[in-house]
Amino acid sequence: MTDNKKSSRQRAPRKRAKAKVVAEAASSPAMPVKPAEQPSPSRVLATIPLHVRWRDLDAFNHVNNSSYLTYLEEARLQWLRQVPGEWFHAHAMPVMAAVDLHYRRPIEWPAEIDVLLSCERLGNSSMTLGNRIVDRNDHACVYADGNVVMVWVDPASGASVPLPEAIRAACV
Repeated sequence: MTDNKKSSRQRAPRKRAKAKVVAEAASSPAMPVKPAEQPSPSRVLATIPLHVRWRDLDAFNHVNNSSYLTYLEEARLQWLRQVPGEWFHAHAMPVMAAVDLHYRRPIEWPAEIDVLLSCERLGNSSMTLGNRIVDRNDHACVYADGNVVMVWVDPASGASVPLPEAIRAACV
C-alpha cells in the first residue's frame, strides 16, 4: 500500500507540470498563422436544377443530411452525361474517392435548388469537383458547399487510369 501512495505522489508533480506548460503557452504571444490557401476561383461547369422531394425530409421537417449527398450525385451524373466525348468505357470508370461537405443551413420543403459544379483540380487520374447547393432564386443563399474527388479506375484491376481527355477538355 505504501508503494501505491508513493507512486501517486510521483505522478502528481507531472500532472501539475503539464498544466503549467499549458498555462504558459496560453499566456505567450500567439505564433503567426498563415492564412489558409484559397483555391483559385474556378469557372462553373454546370448549374443543375433539382427539386426537394417530400421523401428527402427528416423528422425535423428539413432535408436529411444524406439527401445532400444524393443531390450532389445527381448533379454529377447530369453533368457527366452532357460531357462530349468518351469519358466512360469498359476500362475507365469514375469512382468517388472522397467527399467534403459543409452544411451551411437547412433546406426546408418545398424548395427549388441549384447545384453548382466547378473544377477545383485536375490530376493524372483524378479530379476534384467543387459543389455548392444554393437556393434557385437566390444563389447567395448557400445550403451546403464542398467538393468531391473522383478517380478514374479500371474496374477489372481496380487500378487508377489516366483521366479521360474528354473530362480535361470539359474543365478548361
